[in-house]
Amino acid sequence: MNDSELHLLQEPAKTLRKVPPRVVIENVRPEVNKGRFPVKRVAGEELEVTADIHCDGTDVLMAVLRYRLRGEASWKETEMISEPNDVWRGRFTPEAPGNYEYTLEAWVNNCADRGGAVAYGVLPLVVERERAQFGAWYEMFPRSAGNSLQRGTSLREAEARLPDIARMGFDVLYLPPVHPIGTSYRKGPNNSTETHPGDPGSPWAIGSPEGGHAAVHPELGTLADFDHFVDAARGRGLEVALDMAFQCSPDHPYVREHPEWFHHRPDGRVQCAENPPKKYEDIYPLNFESENWEALWEELKNVVMFWIRRGIRIFRVDNPHTKPYRFWEWLISGVRSEYPETIFLAEAFTRPKVMAYLAQCGFSQSYSYFTWRNTKREIEEYFTELYLTPVREFMRPNLFTNTPDILHEFLQRGGRPAFQIRLFLAATLGASYGIYGPAFELCEARAVPGTEEYQDSEKYQIRSWSTGESGNIKEWVTLVNRIRHENPALRCNHRLRFYPVSSDSLLCYSKTTPDLSNIVLVAVNLDPHHAHEGWVQLSLPELGLEPDHPYQVHDLLSDAWYSWRGPSNYVRLDPGVCPAHIFQLQRGLPGGAKP
Repeated sequence: MNDSELHLLQEPAKTLRKVPPRVVIENVRPEVNKGRFPVKRVAGEELEVTADIHCDGTDVLMAVLRYRLRGEASWKETEMISEPNDVWRGRFTPEAPGNYEYTLEAWVNNCADRGGAVAYGVLPLVVERERAQFGAWYEMFPRSAGNSLQRGTSLREAEARLPDIARMGFDVLYLPPVHPIGTSYRKGPNNSTETHPGDPGSPWAIGSPEGGHAAVHPELGTLADFDHFVDAARGRGLEVALDMAFQCSPDHPYVREHPEWFHHRPDGRVQCAENPPKKYEDIYPLNFESENWEALWEELKNVVMFWIRRGIRIFRVDNPHTKPYRFWEWLISGVRSEYPETIFLAEAFTRPKVMAYLAQCGFSQSYSYFTWRNTKREIEEYFTELYLTPVREFMRPNLFTNTPDILHEFLQRGGRPAFQIRLFLAATLGASYGIYGPAFELCEARAVPGTEEYQDSEKYQIRSWSTGESGNIKEWVTLVNRIRHENPALRCNHRLRFYPVSSDSLLCYSKTTPDLSNIVLVAVNLDPHHAHEGWVQLSLPELGLEPDHPYQVHDLLSDAWYSWRGPSNYVRLDPGVCPAHIFQLQRGLPGGAKP
């Protein structure tokens, strides 16, 4: 939509009489950036549209909500309902993914054939498949999937980890870059500039004489091995997501073949990546605004399409905030015009407005600040902003508990209960969440002193993980993922509600389906070291409960049943036992039992 179109959002319908319209449509919700970008939903998710609609005089109005797949000749429509203060509300449910559009039309009821009708400007809606909103992600370095520290594991060998990951209930298996790694300025263990023979380097330093972004590292195998891995994962119910990092090592073929695609220093040398005071000598950033930018953009799109044609439909995009907005808008829309089921996750730990604009540009999901929200107030304020304000119309957070770059102090110091707490929060606050494993399920808490960097990070060296090590939380992860799949209320975000609790260390919230057929109530102790107790104050009308009737809560973690009555109920959580309840609220009694 161009600037002139933005001023024409409210236009007379074709049946407009040759007099100024009496009907006004304004304050339409939702719309994103005045219609510049689409509202987001997934297939089967309702879109509710509200607007202020009024006219001069005392005539009665009629209004409809109209919608269609973009390109269809005819519109479907549903009647809008009038509410107090000239607010009108309408709903429709797109059943299939695609690019939709919607508009509103209103007229004075006594006008035949909708004479004098006014139509609002057409607004865009993108509908994606459910995985764009709901899913549990597992990040794994395939080269560390074996038992040897002397050599990396191949993709064929890494397939041995698939049954365990699938058994834990994950939906998406995310792989860091699988491409050849450069040798020039290769980083050693713990990001050291000193390397030794056998140091594998960072997978994000992409490119060597063996190939670039459309190749597989020889130590991982061949493209055929990659295809086999993807098929084997799919056979276990796992969809593979691939890291897409648009940057190059000094040894990437692009550096030799297209030097004009890079930034250069005054002395003519290619400029390495910098984030002062840090320098990344093993990475060259691309110049997206070079004189030959069109060829570069087309080449990068071809890279994405190359992996799509090998079965990849999910991409985790590295540092998108360091590339132009217009590039992502162009790339994502171009890819989805051929493969609309493609999902893009933005790894953009940057300023909030930049994160939001990238989401508007087309990214399906975004990393979030969840990692740094650990107190009750921080969590309530942050998730209220994400889910209960207009941000929810275009931004879907993916709550990663940890990443290869981020081991928060809470996990470093909180022991096993801290990992459980962050798991329960991520998996129930977010419809999409992820863990970097096996570090997370094994409660790996060793960090480089004074930082959030893992000690002996897999980014720079091969690790060997004993996945059966005692003290792990694999069974908790498995149980939580099963709970997520069995409770539809956990598949969306915007029906999250927080409840007061008489302890600042206890957090309580619910998620519900629109018809209240599934209600999940969560209570979490945010202190990994001490037990806490308090009284939860529920909003019974929101949960469809009568004030004087008892109701049952079934703890899906312990399988215990509790009989509650009224809005105020007692909870006590000991992190040494289990720091959370995940209740399923039941209006009847289990097995006909009496409370």
